[in-house]
Amino acid sequence: MSKILVVGAGLYGAVCAHELTARGHDVRVIEMRNHIGGNCYTRFSDEAGCHEHVYGAHIFHTNSQRIWDYVNRFAAFNHYVNRVKVRHGEALYSFPINLFTLYQVFGVRTPDEARARLAAEREPISEPANLEEYCLSLVGRRIYELFIEGYTAKQWNHHPRELSADIIKRIPIRFTFDDNYFNDRWQGIPIGGYTAIFEKLLDGIPLELGIDFDADRDFWLSRADFVIYTGSLDSFFGYTDGPLEYRSLRFEREILDTPDFQGNAVVNYTERSVPFTRILEHKHFDLATGGERTLITREYPDDWAPGKIPYYPVHTPQTLARLDRYRARARALDGKVHFGGRLGEFRYYDMHQVIGAALAWLDKFSD
Repeated sequence: MSKILVVGAGLYGAVCAHELTARGHDVRVIEMRNHIGGNCYTRFSDEAGCHEHVYGAHIFHTNSQRIWDYVNRFAAFNHYVNRVKVRHGEALYSFPINLFTLYQVFGVRTPDEARARLAAEREPISEPANLEEYCLSLVGRRIYELFIEGYTAKQWNHHPRELSADIIKRIPIRFTFDDNYFNDRWQGIPIGGYTAIFEKLLDGIPLELGIDFDADRDFWLSRADFVIYTGSLDSFFGYTDGPLEYRSLRFEREILDTPDFQGNAVVNYTERSVPFTRILEHKHFDLATGGERTLITREYPDDWAPGKIPYYPVHTPQTLARLDRYRARARALDGKVHFGGRLGEFRYYDMHQVIGAALAWLDKFSD
């Protein structure tokens, strides 16, 4: 039996803590925030009669039978399907881009008409060098300006011509009327919110909230045989090689005296002149229909600095060079510290990918 310290009560840390405890290890979890669940944290709003996604929308989706079975051990899921809408000016569009979107923009009605119109719209760029050129070569300027240019510039604080096309490639373009944002076999939101999943994962495991591991790293390292660290890689090493680059988010919540504000959980605002990227209406995540009031959140992209929550890693050449140096430092701690999760690996992960990465590492972990 080993004494294992898990730093962070988010998804990666909670899965590791649960599974290692089940194997008989002496596990303790510390968390810097005053709650468990990381960015997946939800809380119930009595005013609106629904669960609030405090750190932005989280929709669980996966194609993995193993991961779907695993998460269903800790929650039952509703049948929510993510059908995003886009607002540009006074117009509303179906999103992700599908046949109905192309009908709204170009008036095409069939898949063949849509393919022919996009072929005519595409710009002849044989080797796109950035996100903008990739989009222009794929869908042309009209679609790019309506749906991608302004939203991307707000989200990343870089014009799309300064960014890699990898950021956009996971968004589908369909020649059917399918407006489901995800292609995965399973999708939904846990009935009762995400926090209940973490309560079950961490049940019976010693847990301390409000603990800053990085402020007393040597002390905490000395108290465990092994550490699973899910904080940011650069903060673990005291930003010795400089901070990695992230984007952060800022949220403005508002209770409104109306049963339904926008008729949908997520509406993206793609114009650069609108400072927020989207409005969430939380009751729709719960598939709730009653009540006289509703809760909305406006989501604003924000510059990141130490002390703010890092949400999205930004892969600039300078940051990737720093990342290589931090990873070399991390490898020197193999056998004592494992770095996992979005921040520990400096990777963008969806929830199912976090669970998958945790389970894959646990499969290889030597007791």
